[in-house]
Amino acid sequence: MNRNLVLISALSAGLMTAAAGVAQTAAPAVPSAPRPAAAEAAPQAVPAKIALIAFEQAVFATNEGQQAVQAVQKKYEPKKAEIDSLSKEVDSLKKELQSAPATMTDAQRQVKVKAIDAKEKSLTREAEEAQSSYNTDLQEAYGQVAQKVAVVAKKYASDNGFTMLMDVSSQASNIMWIGPNIDVTKAVVEAYNASAPLPAAVAPAPAHTAAPTTKK
Repeated sequence: MNRNLVLISALSAGLMTAAAGVAQTAAPAVPSAPRPAAAEAAPQAVPAKIALIAFEQAVFATNEGQQAVQAVQKKYEPKKAEIDSLSKEVDSLKKELQSAPATMTDAQRQVKVKAIDAKEKSLTREAEEAQSSYNTDLQEAYGQVAQKVAVVAKKYASDNGFTMLMDVSSQASNIMWIGPNIDVTKAVVEAYNASAPLPAAVAPAPAHTAAPTTKK
């Protein structure tokens, strides 16, 4: 009954804009020559050029996104090892109970059952708490990268003459067919990686022969 922490898809970052209201003070009317009312620009039909992007996939596919995920996973490696160990302990206790001799009394069996039940509850609680914390940290890491990737995605769509950019990563879509050159996910990932290169990895220090230690 191994319970491993699993990577679950993060929620797409919602980019919200708030319009600030500007108060205007009324001023006394100044007589002036009548001016023709400014004509409002009429909407114009333009050729549609729509780009699709799997935004969540793009964020996690960037070098920075992959690095962020690895950092979160590394943080939870000790907790994962602890949960795996507890899970193995519960499995071992169950096997012991199943292979118990027929001479075991009901009282003895009940003691073992209670011990297993307590261990299982502890395992469930530890796993749920760890998963919740893991998801929170992963969402936070995703959000930080997503904000920057969104800027690059919009710029890419604008620079390449697209009239609309649609995120198809999570929500249901009625799209039945996509042309081969309309999905810009990979192109945006490459554009972001080019605009935000990761620092070069630090070369490992030369290996040194460890000095012999004295056992205590």
